[in-house]
Amino acid sequence: MDVTPKREFWLISTMAASGIDANASEGGKGQMAYNLAGIALIVLLLTVGVAYLVDQAARNTQRPLPSLIDADPITQTVAGRELHVPTTWFRFGETIKPGFVSQVDLTFALPLIAGQQPTPVEATLISRSAARASGALLDAVYLHQFADGSVGGIPGLVGKPLLAADGYADETVWYDPLSPAPFVAKCAAAPDPSRSDRCLRTIHLPNGLAAILSFDAEALVAWRQFDAELAQWLGKIGALDN
Repeated sequence: MDVTPKREFWLISTMAASGIDANASEGGKGQMAYNLAGIALIVLLLTVGVAYLVDQAARNTQRPLPSLIDADPITQTVAGRELHVPTTWFRFGETIKPGFVSQVDLTFALPLIAGQQPTPVEATLISRSAARASGALLDAVYLHQFADGSVGGIPGLVGKPLLAADGYADETVWYDPLSPAPFVAKCAAAPDPSRSDRCLRTIHLPNGLAAILSFDAEALVAWRQFDAELAQWLGKIGALDN
């Protein structure tokens, strides 16, 4: 019967043990990599879940549109005119404090189109001397920037594209050609086709204030009702008082 000498037996045992340790080490590394990958996947899923919950919370806590029956007004003075503005009408929370301010940033909700949700209109009220009315800009600026041709689609308004110069690329001026004090709005094409074009209009109020208005271009179809609806909101806060 073969008997392995003690020295050879020790060497074989040592080599076998080394092989087992090496295999165990390799297995341990593989298990660690597997565990790390699992942890990374869990972290990724948690991140996605948190982002979804934050998005849903933002949607659920979206501020409702302001209303003409809103109360709790804050008094602010712009260009010497006191305005009594419901807190829900302010566009930026940091401006909800009484006192003297250089401008007031608000959001109105005009019921322009029957059967549809009110149209949000962003309004900035400032001193009349700080902004030129869109009607004045029509003759002094826009008329000299009109490109050839016109755009239709809004009954009662003429749409004139502006030349792609001086920052007017992809902009169109819509105006009422029959009125001595025409409705005028300059609209810029949205960078994303899924979003609405955005229009800008500035009007002078009779008491030394100006209102800079921003709204979606879809509201242009109701341009004849625009000022009547707007007057209700401006009147409530005292922006039309002499």
